[in-house]
Amino acid sequence: MKISFLRLADPAFLPEKFRDAVVAIGNFDGVHRGHQTVLQCALDEAKKRGKPAIVLTFEPHPRTFLKPESPVDRLTGAAEKAEIFRWAGFDAVIEQVFTNELASCKMNVFIKKILLGTLAVNSVVTGENFHFGYQRQGNSAFLQQAGQKLGFGVHVVDRLRDASGTVISSSRIRALLRKGLVKEAAGLLGYRYTVTAQVIRGSALGCTLGFPTANMSLPPQTSLRLGIYAVRFRSSIGKVYNGVANFGFRPTINKTPEPLLETYIFDMYQNLYDEKCSVSFFSFIRREKKFDGLDLLMARMYKDEAEARMTLAFARPLSLLDDYLTSDSRHDPDEADLFV
Repeated sequence: MKISFLRLADPAFLPEKFRDAVVAIGNFDGVHRGHQTVLQCALDEAKKRGKPAIVLTFEPHPRTFLKPESPVDRLTGAAEKAEIFRWAGFDAVIEQVFTNELASCKMNVFIKKILLGTLAVNSVVTGENFHFGYQRQGNSAFLQQAGQKLGFGVHVVDRLRDASGTVISSSRIRALLRKGLVKEAAGLLGYRYTVTAQVIRGSALGCTLGFPTANMSLPPQTSLRLGIYAVRFRSSIGKVYNGVANFGFRPTINKTPEPLLETYIFDMYQNLYDEKCSVSFFSFIRREKKFDGLDLLMARMYKDEAEARMTLAFARPLSLLDDYLTSDSRHDPDEADLFV
């Protein structure tokens, strides 16, 4: 884990000591297990060469920039990705601002101006499906040819497949989340699916019913099935609590115009309003349902709480990264097995 870590929007501000680095390039949305193999390769290569390790990514997501009417459901926001890169041991992340100029940039210009000019890369690490330049004309094979010609290293990492032989991808993870299959999504991510948002004020009805909740508004494009989930909640100071969450419209009482994430946090009593907190999803309990009255709703809520407590009592970390994100331990990882 890097104590000193740079997060930049413009590669021109990269300190001289971080030039001649090993650079992992990609969007890395979700930082799933396939991305982790690319990132681990970059870390290993930087250590072998005695060079800094840097991530080059793009903000906003290129697909969102090019089609703003259909924004991408980000599995991880920029800040959350940066925290994972820092945890993994990278020296910096450059969140290159994606603009019309960059979208129209020819692949040769991207290599010569950004990679060799501004960054002066020692070597580059990408996934085999990496594309760049105007209309995505550049690919990993072209990058390898350029590296041989211009004198910088290029390492292309094969796409990772699961036990069924299917490629792990961000779009596949989103499809699982739309079905509420958070356990299966976690298997591809390598950690529990997590959202981060500000806690907002609600109607306070949960307090009246004995189930006070921390409410969050998620982006409308969020790919998550409406329903009840066993979760872990991380406060802004890093304290982790077990809980049960409803993502939906509250159809029984005070139906909301947009879905809200409402988390009942077990054994925690403090004001969280306006804090930026995280919720990690461990299992889907049931779909959202309209009950015929508060008594039936509350009876079901007690059952949901009991099921969530049981699930979370036996939950174990899926990886070092999962342990870091969903527990209080937050220990420094072993550099040899970061993403195991």
